[in-house]
Parts: sequence; structure tokens; C-alpha cells
Amino acid sequence: MQAEHRGSCLCGAVHFKVTGTFERFYLCHCAYCRKDTGSAHAANLFSSTATLEWLSGREQVNTFNLPRTRHLRCFCSVCGSALPFASPGMLVVPAGSLDTPSPVVPDAHVFMASRAAWDRDLALAPGFDAFPS
Repeated sequence: MQAEHRGSCLCGAVHFKVTGTFERFYLCHCAYCRKDTGSAHAANLFSSTATLEWLSGREQVNTFNLPRTRHLRCFCSVCGSALPFASPGMLVVPAGSLDTPSPVVPDAHVFMASRAAWDRDLALAPGFDAFPS
């Protein structure tokens, strides 16, 4: 039996299903992924065999391909949330877009030479269960 993963965007306009397994899970620190997410890194699951099915909101899915690069981003046109995209031989799923628990943990941080200057020793920052008062 194939694994099934479900996900959606922040506003709920788009829902999808991924059937299959993920071979890799990378945290990418390249400048493109930092710009995409507005954060330290993108967290993407990769599969060469899984399939993507849009359950609702397919008409809200937009794609941006950065000119002269292989960098591609799919997102909800309503709320801007990152969404999966399929290219020949590869499905890329933003881990945060999954509503079901991720079946794997990250394999590696990639493009560390490009990471943000403030992305050092983040584990030393204090942690809170909610917004600090």
C-alpha cells in the first residue's frame, strides 16, 4: 500500500494529496529559498515516484519560475502559501504545507555557504511554547 499525505494552504483554498514515498528531505539555505520563505531556509520533501493530486482550489495555484534559473515556486494566489510542484521526474513538497505528520526527518542542510549571517547558533536562542510576554 502506498503512503498518502494530505496538505493545504494557509487560507484553505487549496487542498492536495500526495501518494507515494519521499526519498529526500532537505533544508535549503540558498538565497533563493530564503527569499521564497522569508526565513532561514526552505524545508522541502522530494520524490521521484510520488504523485500529486489537487483535491480543491487548483485554479488558485500559481507558479513562479525565476528567469535563467531552475528555481521554481508554486503558491496559493489567495494567501501566498507555498505549495507542491511537479516537474518531469521530481515532485517537491514544502514540508510545512502538509497537514499530516511528515513521514521523515530532514536528511541534511544544503547550501550552508549561502546561509544568512544571523543563522548561526540558533539553538542557543531561548524557546517559548507561545509568544513571549
